[in-house]
Amino acid sequence: MQTLTVDVFVSVDGYAGSATSPAYFGYDGPMLEEWIHEEMAGPQLVLMGRRTYEALAGLSGETGGAGRDPVPGVDKVVFSSTLRTVSWQDTRVCHDDLIAEVTRLKSEGHVPLRTMGSLSVVRQLLEAGLVDRLRLMTFPLLVGESGREPLFAGVRSADLELVSHHDLDGRVLVMEYRPTGRAIPRA
Repeated sequence: MQTLTVDVFVSVDGYAGSATSPAYFGYDGPMLEEWIHEEMAGPQLVLMGRRTYEALAGLSGETGGAGRDPVPGVDKVVFSSTLRTVSWQDTRVCHDDLIAEVTRLKSEGHVPLRTMGSLSVVRQLLEAGLVDRLRLMTFPLLVGESGREPLFAGVRSADLELVSHHDLDGRVLVMEYRPTGRAIPRA
């Protein structure tokens, strides 16, 4: 059985993005870049939704131009009911049910699975109990009113166990949790 790790970049106030913040909320640094490079170097299958694919495919500048694959050589699946084709190599579109396909990939796959962005995908995978590791990269800012999509909006409660934590560049806190399946404490 393969593992599924959900990676999410988040502000301290719980937003996975901001209308006014640049990439990495403006806190890019050498350790963060190294961490991303190391994490993408191993064998894996990256899962994402259509909106994340389109946002990444539309990036230009440092990525080498619009449409350029940000993680070449890594197999990717884009879940979408409307997208027909993708421009990246090593990438396929899946029109099948997300939960059924990820369940199949976990049981029949040969490499670990991980998400890239894709809050809708992340929420559905959490709700279905398919997430083995939840890794939050918490950036040192409150985005306030400019925040887009609170990360865990609509997700039911779950007990988590802290597996590891460390900082990157003395600013970004990486916390990895494992869902326990236990009920959360109640008053």
